[in-house]
Amino acid sequence: MDYQEFFGSELQAVRDEGRYRVFAEIERKAGNFPQATRYVEDGTTNVTVWCSNDYLGMGQHPKVAAAMHKVIDECGAGAGGTRNISGTNHHHVLLEKELADLHGKEDALLFTSGYVSNWAALGTLAARIPDCVVLSDALNHASMIEGIRYSGAERMIFEHNSPEDLDRKLSTLDPDRPKLVAFESVYSMDGDIAPIAEILDVCEKHNAMSYIDEVHGVGLYGPRGGGVAEREGLMDRITVIEGTLGKAFGVMGGYISASKDLCDFVRTFASGFIFTTAMPPAVAAGACASIKHLKESNIERDTQKERVEKVRDALDRLGIPHLPNPSHIIPVMVGDAHKCKFISDWLMDNHGIYVQPINYPTVPRGTERLRITPSPVHSDDDVNRLITALSEIWSQCELARRDIAA
Repeated sequence: MDYQEFFGSELQAVRDEGRYRVFAEIERKAGNFPQATRYVEDGTTNVTVWCSNDYLGMGQHPKVAAAMHKVIDECGAGAGGTRNISGTNHHHVLLEKELADLHGKEDALLFTSGYVSNWAALGTLAARIPDCVVLSDALNHASMIEGIRYSGAERMIFEHNSPEDLDRKLSTLDPDRPKLVAFESVYSMDGDIAPIAEILDVCEKHNAMSYIDEVHGVGLYGPRGGGVAEREGLMDRITVIEGTLGKAFGVMGGYISASKDLCDFVRTFASGFIFTTAMPPAVAAGACASIKHLKESNIERDTQKERVEKVRDALDRLGIPHLPNPSHIIPVMVGDAHKCKFISDWLMDNHGIYVQPINYPTVPRGTERLRITPSPVHSDDDVNRLITALSEIWSQCELARRDIAA
């Protein structure tokens, strides 16, 4: 086999479909985000970022930066290795206590990313609980799917956001069999929100554990940023709440929060925790500062909501189609991979607006989109430039518009 020819032909097939991923080389400007510097072959240009998951701009918050500077001066750059070999840094312990308090749980456990926390926690729980069957929402994130697959446990897929289908599937199982129901709060591509209370009703009816991924909810929803489950007063009914530190909290890392014994069980048996280097102490300190701030400040959340509504209203006035949803995510629907990439490139090259195209396999073919994430740090001028540019390119591409809102 000619390996290089194989690699090249596979990549060319992706290019031919219009879904080859090109990573924009940018440099965020601390204190001035969403403005950033884009690096191109012949120099640099200025861009405005509209697709970041730093939803609240906490990645540049003075409290976060100060905490990280302080701890890097005190502890150095790295953690020194895995927590079980090199020791658990004091700032890891402080962060886990802050996360447990955020979700009203006994304990929390840190991982290096939200992907790893899902993969390790779901994989460990499903593998080591005897005869466990996992019921997984049809649109769960790849990290959840991979964790369940890695476990080797039996898996059943229930219809997206359907407590009724979940109930039907659970009803076919032995009442005494261990069951774990895995779902998300906010689904990142469509921006829809799970009927959490109804899903928990079904879980409790069938004595099933519940595992919720709140990575697109933590920091953004609830009076203290505990997520959609906190907003709806449901955290105490959920077995495991999983989240990330790399989105609304502005740094990096993932975690689970649950009972002390469950967290200790995962800590003891999860290879994804045991055998990987711990997050740097300065990162843990920055996350801790971000969480503490958002527990007490609603300014960021309130301003973000206002920005989201401003963008939605402007899109409606121009008839540019976007998926209606109750979250902070605005999927502008293009429906063609080549056009989606063309629009993204055109916005960047002509207006300095960075919105990454979302194509298959992240979303189904025919539903290609631009995923826009307004934040508190986007100005009125930023919004106006985005909307004007989108309207111009929509006309150039002869894409359909909805009826113009009155």
